[in-house]
Amino acid sequence: MHETPSPATRPAPGRPGRRRSGTPRRRILPLAALALTGTVLAGCAGGGSGEEAASGGTEPVAVATTTQLGSILDSITSCAGTTSSTVMGPGDDPHDFSPSSRQIAEMADVGLVVTNGLGLEAGMQTALDNATADGAHLVAVAPEVDPLPFAEHDGHEGGSHEGHSHDGHSHEGADPHFWMDVARMGQAAELIGAELAEVTGDGQYADCGSQAAEELAAVDAEVRQILEVIPEDRRTLVTDHAAYNYFAEAYGFEIAGVVVPGGSTDAEPSSGELAGLVAQMNEEGADALVTGAGAGNKLVAALSAETGGEVPVVELYEGGIGPEGSGAETYADAMVLNARTLAEALQ
Repeated sequence: MHETPSPATRPAPGRPGRRRSGTPRRRILPLAALALTGTVLAGCAGGGSGEEAASGGTEPVAVATTTQLGSILDSITSCAGTTSSTVMGPGDDPHDFSPSSRQIAEMADVGLVVTNGLGLEAGMQTALDNATADGAHLVAVAPEVDPLPFAEHDGHEGGSHEGHSHDGHSHEGADPHFWMDVARMGQAAELIGAELAEVTGDGQYADCGSQAAEELAAVDAEVRQILEVIPEDRRTLVTDHAAYNYFAEAYGFEIAGVVVPGGSTDAEPSSGELAGLVAQMNEEGADALVTGAGAGNKLVAALSAETGGEVPVVELYEGGIGPEGSGAETYADAMVLNARTLAEALQ
């Protein structure tokens, strides 16, 4: 894990990221071209295999669905001298990923399956239900870490988001993207360790979960210190989809709008939704357009072009950890790299 500087002070209470009075906003020209687009946003990250076998030929004691949870699970099982595996791989979109037959069989046979929950893994829900019916022990982490509701901006200004869904992905209720807050991922590590201890009867897993949580507390402090350099009046973001509410609340940012309403990437915004977002950005401005690393989001690029490049596009590892050589190969590395990338763009 990363060496830890002294913890940074949390942002002051109240609405984060508000621009100081008298400071000019960047103005954005009308975006007529977007009303004609039929582009569907790409997934949270680029392409990947999703086939991660347990190391050394040893049978895994647990399986995680997403790469972020898989990274934490691996830390815990490695600490305990065992192995685990992850269903998804770098670049797989958790919203629509479907597991292979081998992965489905592994989930049914393993002692513990660690899932995100709150509808994130909609593409593999049937496989998870079947694994449960076959006797697998599933733990959904997101409902246990004080989840946030989807924010009001998820439906864009002037539109209702309540009860909205795309292709079976419900965007009402609690937001599943909790991993964007490192402190909540520390809670997840404690939970995973405790569940493993209960399933296996080996208390060492609980100790290793606590150790992982302590290491993540250090990562959280590092992320806060890196982001401290961003001025208060440079913290307003527009994001590709509604996956950054936890990040904004934890680290003092404001999400002014999203391109795709809701927490999934498999939707297509209407021309009316896009026009509403353009009007909102023209009215209030923005400091950065945030999209998933490697997503190649054409709508976000078009929005940036309309600002003359003054509002930068910032690619962050949100949907999963990065591939080998990315500098984001673990959850901790990904979150620290995200902080550095954003700080470089906005300071």
